[in-house]
Amino acid sequence: MRDLPAPRQVKGVIAPFFRLIFAWPYRAVLLGLYRTGVKPWQLTLASFLNNVVVGWLLLKDERFLPGILLLPAGLLDIFDGGVARLRHEDSRAGAFLDSVTDRLSDAIVLGCLFWSLSGQNLELQAALCMSALVISLLVSQIRAEGEAMELTMSEGVMQRLERYVVLMIGLTAPGALLPVLAILTGLGAVTVLQRGWSAVRRLATPADTADRSTSSVPLP
Repeated sequence: MRDLPAPRQVKGVIAPFFRLIFAWPYRAVLLGLYRTGVKPWQLTLASFLNNVVVGWLLLKDERFLPGILLLPAGLLDIFDGGVARLRHEDSRAGAFLDSVTDRLSDAIVLGCLFWSLSGQNLELQAALCMSALVISLLVSQIRAEGEAMELTMSEGVMQRLERYVVLMIGLTAPGALLPVLAILTGLGAVTVLQRGWSAVRRLATPADTADRSTSSVPLP
């Protein structure tokens, strides 16, 4: 157990606490998944299909159940990379599949929530939901562009783990959806600025290669 990898060190508001508190439970579950022989791509697709179900429930104007189902979707998304590294099956193809399904999942969940809110004439919430979707995709795009230039773009207070947790709260807690969508939009915009400024600053100093990375596996 002690030799198993801990959750990856990523930046964000919630990620450091998750790494500290859930390090040993994470290792225990990771060991169980490893012994079952499950493949990383199976976990990736299971997470994606879970998010499809979440989107379908949101279109039916459900809130609490899809909020609960975001938990297993997020956990599967966390463990697919861990299983890949433990089984030495991490590859560029797996990283590509994971990145694409992550973006599709974001589009499905927030897009279906936007459609549902629009149908209920909740214009402010629908506008914030669409803003959160656009910003989340922009955050990922900035990271992808940075990695294409061999920069590791991990900055940001609102990353994928934070989005999952905050949206779960918004869907399950009564009256929390509007402030949660505002938080997703506001902190997401801050993350865009953080990553954009980091990229511009580092690219403006060609001699500084200390922050460059040759890893082909994208961060969550």
